[in-house]
Amino acid sequence: MLASLLDTRLLDPRTLVTRSRAGLTATVRDKIGGDTFADTHERIWFTEGERWFADSDPIWRVHGDAAMFIGGIRALLLQSLHPVAMLGVSEHSGFRSDPWGRLQRTSTYLATTTYGTVEDAERIIRIVRAIHGRVTGTTPGGEPYRADDPHLLGWVHVAEVDSFVSAYQAFGGRRLTRAEVDTYVAQSGSVAERLGVVDPPQTWAENQALLEAYRPELSSSPAARDVAHFLLREPPLTGPSKLGYAALAAGAVSLLPPWVRSTLLLPTLPTTDRFVVRPVVRSALAALRWALADPTGMPEPRR
Repeated sequence: MLASLLDTRLLDPRTLVTRSRAGLTATVRDKIGGDTFADTHERIWFTEGERWFADSDPIWRVHGDAAMFIGGIRALLLQSLHPVAMLGVSEHSGFRSDPWGRLQRTSTYLATTTYGTVEDAERIIRIVRAIHGRVTGTTPGGEPYRADDPHLLGWVHVAEVDSFVSAYQAFGGRRLTRAEVDTYVAQSGSVAERLGVVDPPQTWAENQALLEAYRPELSSSPAARDVAHFLLREPPLTGPSKLGYAALAAGAVSLLPPWVRSTLLLPTLPTTDRFVVRPVVRSALAALRWALADPTGMPEPRR
């Protein structure tokens, strides 16, 4: 042990940086991809075949940016305000018992439909549609619900679009132009339509109008407050990972509209958000991008 501590190679800054980067990279990839990360990465990027999107498309840029971590947390908080949609999550998704498994399935779906071949994208959509078809239940008022209800799917979709764009524009790389935002909405809508969303928005204005149209159906509920508590106060993490996640979660909350924050009983602190939270979030995302850009073991993707 003493000999190891005295080994000057361990004190070499380049060695320390390399090991820190490798550790952070492994942690992030384990959380978002699990044991199958390498295999999934290989299949998505190196399988020959036609793809729906290319690297010049806005959907490619948005879904490939580390700001998606923030967008995902924000989307879950926003989606939780629909009581019927939350029933499906709380009763069937296992987000508490297996949160990382749910994250891994969601990230695989997004990566496959965005970057994978048409064949693989259509296959995973069929799988998700089959799962949705089995998720049924009854509301406290006695009304039946189904996860494949186009109306509920539409809510989930517009909340995701609103959150992913908001996170990317605030914390992503080069901001999208208004035309690029509209293109992103249309591209994500083309995937959502295949999943069962009827007439998804084609522009940012349409997405915002539909989001506003859902507002009379939204409210705080025990399930929604439980999601907020889990995501913001009891995430299944410890140590440095928990601190890093706290920064991302704070960034997600900072992007929620005031009416969402008040409904979820979250504080609205514009000055703190601007001068404290967002600089910390940008630093956390810089570390994530640094880790995820680690070239070790990951070849260049097919363009």
